Amino acid sequence: QVQLVESGGGLVQAGGSLRLSCAISGSIFSRNVMGWYRQAPGKQRELVASITTGDSINYADSVKGRFTISKDNAKNTVYLQMNSLKPEDTAVYYCKLQELRLPRREYWGQGTQVTVSS
Repeated sequence: QVQLVESGGGLVQAGGSLRLSCAISGSIFSRNVMGWYRQAPGKQRELVASITTGDSINYADSVKGRFTISKDNAKNTVYLQMNSLKPEDTAVYYCKLQELRLPRREYWGQGTQVTVSS
C-alpha cells in the first residue's frame, strides 16, 4: 500500500521560510510525477509545483522564484522549500504522486497546514 506523509508545516511570519517534506512508502511504479498542491479556505485545490522522475519541474506562477521543489530518491522523499512567504500562501499543502502509466493511479497525503502571518 502506497502512503504519503507530509511534514514541516507551521506558523511563520511573512518573509519567512519553511521546508515541507513528503515521505513516500510502498510499491510504486518507477516512472511518476510528484507534486505539491495547496488549498486555502473557500478555494479550489491548486498545483504549486511538480517534479517527475526525469527531473522535469513545473511551478505555479505565483510561487516562481520563491519556492523550490526537489527530491531525494534514496530517501523516497520530496521537498518543497518555501522562501519569502506571503500571507496568501496560507493553505493546507498536500503531496501527490501519480504513476505515469495507465490507469495513472494517484496517491495523496493527508496534508499539512501552513499559516503565514502578516
